[in-house]
Amino acid sequence: MSAALSQATGLNPTELEALEYLEAEAPLTQRELAERLFLTSGGTTLLVDRLERAGLVVRRPHPHDRRAVLLELDRAAAERASAPVAQFHAALSSIADTLSAAERQAAVSVLEAAADAADETAEALRPEPGTRRADRRGSRSRGPTWRAN
Repeated sequence: MSAALSQATGLNPTELEALEYLEAEAPLTQRELAERLFLTSGGTTLLVDRLERAGLVVRRPHPHDRRAVLLELDRAAAERASAPVAQFHAALSSIADTLSAAERQAAVSVLEAAADAADETAEALRPEPGTRRADRRGSRSRGPTWRAN
């Protein structure tokens, strides 16, 4: 679905993921978005610049930190870009309507547990603050740190 959505919208998967985070959690600072996407600050700036030029994201002054900006979706552009997702959500709702209350609750429990497991795994994969990418991977001469010797 993500590949088809990328093709339909002309956005790459990282841009789509950024828009998903902003839709769910906005406003976010660029640093917060970078942490969620596992991007460097420079990579995030380039990403946000592209999304802003496309009219999908707006930067707003942070009310408490004049060094930071807040990122939000441009609602009109986001609605146009999300039409295929709205169709998908409508299809999911139709499917859910066929379930009994007990089946729906069981499905919700499984999906919540899966989401929690995904969040925990993502958190475990996040680098410790202050570590460099090379420190996390191991040196090139030794290979990745996860490889058995």
